[in-house]
Amino acid sequence: MINIIVCVKQTTDPEAPPCSFKIDSSANRVIFPAGIPPVISTFDEYAMEAALRIKDKVGGKITALSLGVNLLRDVVKKTLSMGADELVLLEDPAFADGDSWSTAYALSMAIKKIGDYDLILCGRQAVDWDSGQVGSGIAEILGLPSVTVARKVEIVEGKARVERVIPDGYELIEMSLPGVVTLGNEHAAPRYPNVRSIMAAKRKEPIVWKPADIGVDPAMIGSRGRRVKLTRLFQSARYTKCEMVSADTPEEAARKLVAKLRANKVI
Repeated sequence: MINIIVCVKQTTDPEAPPCSFKIDSSANRVIFPAGIPPVISTFDEYAMEAALRIKDKVGGKITALSLGVNLLRDVVKKTLSMGADELVLLEDPAFADGDSWSTAYALSMAIKKIGDYDLILCGRQAVDWDSGQVGSGIAEILGLPSVTVARKVEIVEGKARVERVIPDGYELIEMSLPGVVTLGNEHAAPRYPNVRSIMAAKRKEPIVWKPADIGVDPAMIGSRGRRVKLTRLFQSARYTKCEMVSADTPEEAARKLVAKLRANKVI
């Protein structure tokens, strides 16, 4: 039996057309497209699948943990319909606009409150900002061993056996528990919830915790706890220029084209 906590994030659907996103450069904010429903961050679903596979083999309990503001129940409850036993939400305006550190701190304090855990699983990065820091931050704050970018996690003789992705293959790491592992899409694809589990998830209510419930310092969460200062946020502009090469003969046109390409250091 093993108790697993899976950290998940509600994000804008990464399949949304890039042109639908706008930037408010004066406020350094992303204006998210209207009418596109949010989803669970893709890599977090792989972490959930890893937890379910461990539970299928050795038994135990899976607690999904999510932080945010105005979390849509139909979205975050997908963790329950996939097979999580419990869903804990850190939901309060005080958690808004945090960075990787303040998010990791709040999640770590919630994990301490949950208390009974053997393994913490996270997506390797969120699909919105792609920072890839929260999982490692949780491990650092809680003083736990961690393995990042895993493609497989198994529990063998009370330890985690992890296949970690490297550029030319993978390395096999054995980690004592409790510990933290982050997973990406190299892991097996997440399972689809069936109708029965979806209906059961609709009937089950999540546990909602406010900052006071987890004993956090208000100055260390959300925008007040940010340690990263965003100095500029902008959409890159792409320009194209076409210049025609004219000549009396194809050979002369080729010579002129080569000369221009060399002048512009293309060749």
